[in-house]
Amino acid sequence: MSHPSQFSLLGKRRFLPFFVTQSLGALNDNLFKQSLILAILYKLSIDGDRGIWVNLCALLFIIPFFLFSALAGQFGEKYPKDQLIRLIKLGEIAIMVVGAIGFAFDHLTLMLVALFAMGTHSALFGPVKYSILPQTLHDDELVGGNGLVEMGTFLSILAGTIGAGIMLSSQHYTVIVSGVIISVAVLGYLASRAIPRVTADTPELRLNWNIFSETWATLRLGLNQTPAVSRSVVGNSWFWFVGAIYLTQIPAYAKEWLYGDETVVTLILTVFSVGIAVGSMLCEKLSGRKVEIGLVPFGSFGLTVFGLLLWWHSGHMPQNIQANDWLGVLGFSQAWWVLLDILGLGVFGGFYIVPLYALIQSRTAENERARVIAANNILNALFMVVSAVVTILLLSVAKLTIPELFLVVSLLNIAVNTYIFKIVPEFTMRFMIWLLSHSMYRVKHKNLEAIPDEGAALLVCNHVSFVDALLIGGAVRRPIRFVMYYKIYNLPVLNFIFRTAGAIPIAGRSEDEATYERAFRKIAQYLNDGELVCIFPEGKLTSDGQISEFKAGVRVILEQTPVPVIPMALQGLWGSFFSRDPNKGFFRRLWSRVTLVAGAPIPANEATQKLLRERVSELRGDVA
Repeated sequence: MSHPSQFSLLGKRRFLPFFVTQSLGALNDNLFKQSLILAILYKLSIDGDRGIWVNLCALLFIIPFFLFSALAGQFGEKYPKDQLIRLIKLGEIAIMVVGAIGFAFDHLTLMLVALFAMGTHSALFGPVKYSILPQTLHDDELVGGNGLVEMGTFLSILAGTIGAGIMLSSQHYTVIVSGVIISVAVLGYLASRAIPRVTADTPELRLNWNIFSETWATLRLGLNQTPAVSRSVVGNSWFWFVGAIYLTQIPAYAKEWLYGDETVVTLILTVFSVGIAVGSMLCEKLSGRKVEIGLVPFGSFGLTVFGLLLWWHSGHMPQNIQANDWLGVLGFSQAWWVLLDILGLGVFGGFYIVPLYALIQSRTAENERARVIAANNILNALFMVVSAVVTILLLSVAKLTIPELFLVVSLLNIAVNTYIFKIVPEFTMRFMIWLLSHSMYRVKHKNLEAIPDEGAALLVCNHVSFVDALLIGGAVRRPIRFVMYYKIYNLPVLNFIFRTAGAIPIAGRSEDEATYERAFRKIAQYLNDGELVCIFPEGKLTSDGQISEFKAGVRVILEQTPVPVIPMALQGLWGSFFSRDPNKGFFRRLWSRVTLVAGAPIPANEATQKLLRERVSELRGDVA
């Protein structure tokens, strides 16, 4: 079944006005902030070290995230988000008027006040921005929607950075900057007026106006979520730690290691932003339109590899007394390797960050989602401040070079993500499932919409190989509890995956009665809790590619917990490396097409062993 591209969301009113609004907000943030920094460096008459004023700008923009994110999280749950967005956008217009007056009169204090206010605007907008997506998008659109948002954000950041440079190069920069920032703010507000009505999650919530106690409470709420959500918040913040280090060092790196001028800085920023956009866009295709956290270890691996390659490829440029422009730098083959590394960092950064955002959104309760995202923003800001401190210590105290700093960050990335994946092994499990279904096999799905989005159901399927459970688990959107023969459950390596997934080992009553009884108790418990349970009724792997008789275990389950039964069939696995075909080989049927077919639900009172076997055989057809 084909699905529309994620870009089709740009044609829907429930997404497009929001997308335009948030992209224009990110654009204006960076137009104003970068214009102010360039004005401080090159235009304004300032006594003392201009670098101190530039650092003050960074501080003024980030402080509001510590002060007001917790309030923003409360607002996002108590009030309708569409109304909040419009109020925030009206505030942006007022802020930009103040900033424009500051530019018109070269009044640095007014510009700094406006910058602090824009930081406040962004802090208030963040929790609303990410918590509105699960309310306006369908489950199978969430990854694609987040990918579009990340693409829009990073391309807007790039456009703002480049646009500021263009505006400040004009003799009439004060008029141009003033006009542009007010115009963008007005356009953002007009776009927000088209955002459809969204109901408040928790209108009865009592606001805590004490920003310090509420900030602490919000952080505790975010970090006390389920391990998958809380460690996703940590992983998200770690991404901004790494990203902040790379982005802040790009100007110095371009000058000192590529011997380039400011156009080379723009080139690197462009390549990095395009990489993030491409990675964000690919997430939906690679994840099969579901929240696939298996991409997170893949993204982490790429961030480490390309960070190490960036360190390795640095320092090979021929030294040049005169600074090269971007065309001059591209004349050196060494620079192409560096740009490829930067592109790789961006692409794998997209693979890393988009699934984390989608997981936080999809697995957090509606009445807590905005506050959890607020906790994420607070932690993001903290990690970015810590990244600045770490950078100062490593470059100024430890006397490392910038490439050596990149090396340290890459090694730290291994340590931090190893910790996250150890605490939440679901990341690793999903990665192995994703890798299997995207390397050895090409998995196609048919009629999986027959599997209910919620509520209990028993899935029954033919048993062809040792990796049947992995392929089914990777294809179905909902988590599944697999019932499997205990000897397969205990296989090395696979046992880790099965344990992490909460699989249920079962043995024949004559083999191990305790395991047999325990398995049926767990099956009944999971079905009563509204979960999906999958069983292979043959009770063994096929030894000849044919479907054996179904055992009586299915009837025992349905007598205890009568739930709908979904027949399924795997096609194309017989003869593969993980099957029991005596003629199999590792390369035989490698990258072959495997199809998982689901049939219509069968009521529990009609689901006899004979009928289920007939349905599964019909679904499999002649393709073993």
